[in-house]
Amino acid sequence: MKKIIIIISILAVFATPSCKEYLNVVPDDVETLETLFASKESAWDALAKIYSYLPIYLDSDISPWLLGDEYFGKKLFETNSTKYLGMRIMRGFQNENSPILGYWSGTYCYNSMYEGIRQCNIFMDNIHRAANMLENEKEDWYAQAKFLRAYYHFLLIQRYGPVVIRDGIISLEATKEELYVQRSKIEDCFNFVIQTMDEAIPYLQGQKVLQDAGQIDQVGARAIKARVLLFRASPFFNGNSDYYASFKDHDGKHFFPQTYNKEKWKDVIIACDKALETCEEWGKGLYKYIGEEYYKYDRDALDRNPERMKTLHNLRTLITTPWSKELLWGYTRIRINNGDSWGEGRNMIHSRSQIRAWEVMPAQCGYTQSYWGDNDDCENHANQQLCATYAMLERYYTEKGLPLNADYSYNPDNRYTTTVTPLTTEVEYDKWAGIMQPDMETMYLYMNRELRFYANLGITGGYWRGHYTIIPFNPYLSTAKDVPLNRGTTRTRVYQFGGKETWRKKEDYFETCIGIQKFVHPESYSGNWTRLQRYPYPIIRYADLLLMKAEALNEYYEGPDPEGEVFNLLNQVRERAGIPTVQESWTSEFCRTPGRHLEYEGLREIILQERGIELAFEGSRFEDMIRHKRAADEFSRPVMGWDPDGTDIEGQMGAGPKVKQYRKFSIANCLWPIDIGELNIQGTLKQNPGWR
Repeated sequence: MKKIIIIISILAVFATPSCKEYLNVVPDDVETLETLFASKESAWDALAKIYSYLPIYLDSDISPWLLGDEYFGKKLFETNSTKYLGMRIMRGFQNENSPILGYWSGTYCYNSMYEGIRQCNIFMDNIHRAANMLENEKEDWYAQAKFLRAYYHFLLIQRYGPVVIRDGIISLEATKEELYVQRSKIEDCFNFVIQTMDEAIPYLQGQKVLQDAGQIDQVGARAIKARVLLFRASPFFNGNSDYYASFKDHDGKHFFPQTYNKEKWKDVIIACDKALETCEEWGKGLYKYIGEEYYKYDRDALDRNPERMKTLHNLRTLITTPWSKELLWGYTRIRINNGDSWGEGRNMIHSRSQIRAWEVMPAQCGYTQSYWGDNDDCENHANQQLCATYAMLERYYTEKGLPLNADYSYNPDNRYTTTVTPLTTEVEYDKWAGIMQPDMETMYLYMNRELRFYANLGITGGYWRGHYTIIPFNPYLSTAKDVPLNRGTTRTRVYQFGGKETWRKKEDYFETCIGIQKFVHPESYSGNWTRLQRYPYPIIRYADLLLMKAEALNEYYEGPDPEGEVFNLLNQVRERAGIPTVQESWTSEFCRTPGRHLEYEGLREIILQERGIELAFEGSRFEDMIRHKRAADEFSRPVMGWDPDGTDIEGQMGAGPKVKQYRKFSIANCLWPIDIGELNIQGTLKQNPGWR
C-alpha cells in the first residue's frame, strides 16, 4: 500500500469541475457514491484525492515557497510566463482577471481550495458506507477529512483574509441565499477553523508511520492548530486598523477586528504547549544526524574538525533525511507533468537548485588553465537556475550568533574585499576543514559565519556535497563513470564549479552566483534524474513549533517571560546550529547593542531573524513579514546578486552586488484578489481592498 498523498485517483464523482464550480452542491449520482465507498480499498482512493489539494510545495513553478525575498530564478522573466509564479507576484504581476496562485478558484495554479473542501465534505458524508472497515478506522479517516477541511479554509484565510465558510454539502434544492453565501468576518473564519480542528484531533491517530506517513495525525494536527492561532494573534489579523479600517461588508461591519487583543497570544502559548507535549509523547524533537554514511567523503575533515563537522552534518541532512524525528507533517506528493518526458522530478525545487553532475577535463573542452584555476582535475557547473538572493547572505548570523550589523568583530567596510583561506598545513585551517577550501580566494563576507550559512548555501570557496559523473573525454561520446558521495570545490565563477558555462547549456546557471544546498540530498545528482533522492518536504517541523512559542511568549509578556522560557526555546535551536545562546551573544564584548534581547521590540527582531535563518527557503519568511505588516517594505527592495560573468573573484564580487530584478509589493498584495469571474457570478461578493 502506497503513501496516501502519492495516490491520486481519477474518479468520476471526484472529477474536478470548472474553476467557478466551487460550491458544495451534493452529487446527484448516489449509486456511484455507494460504489465508490463500498470498500476500504476504494475509499482509500477517495482519501488520497482529498490530500491532492494540498499546495504543491515541491514544484518550483507553482510553489508558494518562492514568495518572498529568498529565491531567485533567472529563466523566463517575461510577464506572461508560467514559470516561477511566486516570483511573478513579487514583481507586482498579481491581477484580478486571472489571479496568480489563485487558491479561491484554481486560477494559475492546479487546485482550488474550495474544490478540496467540497471533496472533504463528500468524503465525510459517505465514509460510513465502507463495509470492510473497522469503526476506529472510519473515525480516523473521517477526522482526517474534517481536519483537512479546516486546513484548506486556513490556507484561504492566509491568502484572502475573510472567506466563505463551507461546512457541508448544499442540497440541490438549496435557495439562492444558501448557494451564494457572503464572506465571513475574520474572527468567525478563525473560530470555524479552530473549532473544526478541535473536533477532529481527538479521533486522529497519535502518529502515522510506514505506509501511512504523510497522513495527518495528532502530532501534526496540534502543531498546525498552533500555527493557525499564531496567525490569528499576529498584527495583520489582530486589530489591523492601519490597513483595513474601511474594509467592511454590506452590513457595515468591519471584516477585520479593529482593536488589538493581546490575550490571543495566550491561546498560542497553550496550543504550543499541547503540541510539544504530544511531540514528546511520540518521540519528536530536534533532529541530529546519527549515521556514518555521509561522513565518508568528510573523514579527513571530521578527524581534524570534529565538533563543527558534526554540527554541519546535523544541518546539512536536516531536511533531506526522510521522516526524521523533527518532521511533524510532511508533503510527498509527486506531480507528473503531462507531456514531460522528465516526469516526476522535473520541477522539484531540489532538482532546480542542483549543480551539474557532468565533470570534464579542461583540455578536452578546449579551455585554458586560466579559466580553471590551478586545479587541472575534473570540474562541473550549475545545472539549473534556482538560486538564493544576496539578502540571504546577509541574513545569516556571524559565528558569534549576532547579525552582521550587531557584531563588532565584523567590519562591514570589508565585506566585498577578497580574502584567502588558510593552507592545510596551517593550524588556523583546523576550524575550516570540510567547511571552506584551503588556500582559496573568497570574500570577507563569507568568512566567520554561523554553520547554517555553510550548510544551506553554495558559495565560492565552500563545498558542494553530492553524487557526480566524471566524463574524462568528450562529454557527448564517452562513457560516464559514477563517483558517489563526492565533495565539490565550489567557486560559482564562469567556467568553474557552480558557475556559468557557455559551451553546453547557456541558460543553466545561478544568476546570483549563490547556490541553495538545503534541499539537495547528498546522493542526488542532476546528470541522471533517477538519482534525485526524494524525501518529504516539511509542512511543519519541531523547530518551527519552538520558535512559535518563543514569539508568543514575547508578545504576551511584552518582553522575556518571568521564567525566561523564551530564551530556552530559542537556545535549543541555536545550540543545534552551533552558535552561542541568546544571552551570551547579546551580552558579549562583540555586541554593538548589548541587552537588546531584554527589550520587547529587540527580542521580537531576534526571534524573527532566527525564524528567517532556521526556516530559510521553507516559505516561512513571506508569511512572517505578512503577519507583522512588514511585507510591503521588505519585499519592494530589488533582488541583488554577484556578476556571473566574472572570471576572477574581484571581477565577480569586488564591486559589490548588482541589481538582478526590481520588485514591487504593495499593501494590496498582502491579500490576493478574488477572481473577477467569481464576482460576476455572485455580484454581492466583496472584493479585497486595492483590487477592482
